[in-house]
Amino acid sequence: MMTAAILTTVVEVALILFFLPLAVAASYPSHQFLDVQEIMHATKSPSSHVPQTKLFDHHEILESNESNDGKKWKLNLVHRDKLLEHHGDHRWRVEARLKRDVKRVAILNTRIGNNHTTGGGSRGDRFEVEDFGSEVISGMQQGSGEYFVRIGVGTPSQSQYMVVDSGSDVVWVQCLPCKQCYQQSDPLFDPAKSATFEAVSCGSTVCDHAETTAGCRGHGGGRWCRYEVSYGDGSFTRGTLALETLTLGNTFIRNVAIGCGHRNQGLFIGAAGLLGIGAGSISLVSQLGGEVGGAFSYCLVSRGTDSLGSLEFGRESLPSDSAVWVPLLRNPRAPSFYYVGLSGLGVGGVQVSIPEPIFKLSDMGHGGVVMDTGTAVTRLPNEAYTSFRDAFIAQTTNLPRARPNTIFDTCYNLNGFVTVRVPTVSFYFSGGPILTLPAGNFLIPVDDVGTFCFAFAPTSSGLSIIGNIQQEGIQISFDSVNGRMGFGPNIC
Repeated sequence: MMTAAILTTVVEVALILFFLPLAVAASYPSHQFLDVQEIMHATKSPSSHVPQTKLFDHHEILESNESNDGKKWKLNLVHRDKLLEHHGDHRWRVEARLKRDVKRVAILNTRIGNNHTTGGGSRGDRFEVEDFGSEVISGMQQGSGEYFVRIGVGTPSQSQYMVVDSGSDVVWVQCLPCKQCYQQSDPLFDPAKSATFEAVSCGSTVCDHAETTAGCRGHGGGRWCRYEVSYGDGSFTRGTLALETLTLGNTFIRNVAIGCGHRNQGLFIGAAGLLGIGAGSISLVSQLGGEVGGAFSYCLVSRGTDSLGSLEFGRESLPSDSAVWVPLLRNPRAPSFYYVGLSGLGVGGVQVSIPEPIFKLSDMGHGGVVMDTGTAVTRLPNEAYTSFRDAFIAQTTNLPRARPNTIFDTCYNLNGFVTVRVPTVSFYFSGGPILTLPAGNFLIPVDDVGTFCFAFAPTSSGLSIIGNIQQEGIQISFDSVNGRMGFGPNIC
């Protein structure tokens, strides 16, 4: 039976996102409210599908701003679920998302310690699309991302829809002539129509230092650097490494190293390629260098809304001092990843008893905690997850349970509820900051009939991953110059 404490008709959600010093953790509110009806309405609303005409409008998707203090370039972010052309229901979309997620996590774990490449020569030329012969796959492996942006490639600009991935260092697009390409929404990029396309030669510094290079093609002075990336779901891209102009809003960024993919396979939902914003040397953030001061921020759009998220580059994009900053950690065995120090987890305003070494990044590069836009569900080592989940269950005994669903073992039947009172859920970061999540970031609907699940999952690996479900709606900033990452103060 539903009690008045659980079922309410009107509620003020005073607590959405807040930070307090670890020493006074017990003083902040222990509970908040989940608006069940509003979330369920959003999952069923046909307006959650954004028409392609809106998504592909160049002026709506791209913005730029320059001030006396510096530059800021902004791109709008859209979740891939909004691009689906089929009519799958919410349960179908969740199951598809979690299947992608399992592959993504498996590949992220295999990447630790596997960042090696091997090269080899073979015949070819600038626009060679024949087989590579003995194919060499780099260690830059990851699953496909969850969010998309719109950029321009080449001169004149050819608009392309790109997957955004904070765990990748590669920028690539499908290119003509194409020996093998998957279907995309825009026409394939044609380098022959771009006045600024320049294939990278084998003897160049870019070819020598790009982690994705896989040998050369051609002879003598016409030997072009090739690249290859293999992804966790069987997708791949292979082609010529090139320098090209990218357009962000009204700003032209010249000589960006990109992959011009002549052989590609994958399920990218119509996207033309991938925009890597990882921490490695060839990512877009690293290539922009002094132009953006090693800074960018993003706000991942909340599921089931018509709003757009954002991806901004430049120190002007960084929030004020009212944001809470935590140190970024570096793992030489996985330089693309953004690691943060996590010291614990909290439920209901109380820190859960979990040995802190569980989240440590070892001197050998094992374990640690990664922020990732391409992983949906936060993964925690088995011991940490079990304690965390049990603490949550102990404080939700008044909610009716439902059967486990896919990777989720803790689910609730909230059919018929308007709002429910739930314990707060928090991340405790090393040094004191605490991030308390909005209720919709840890209890999510998995079907159309009111089943909500605790959106965390265990892993037998020592690597913890903070996924995009937990990041949604929160401004997240990266300041590589000062080696730090910020939360808030804005929400989106």
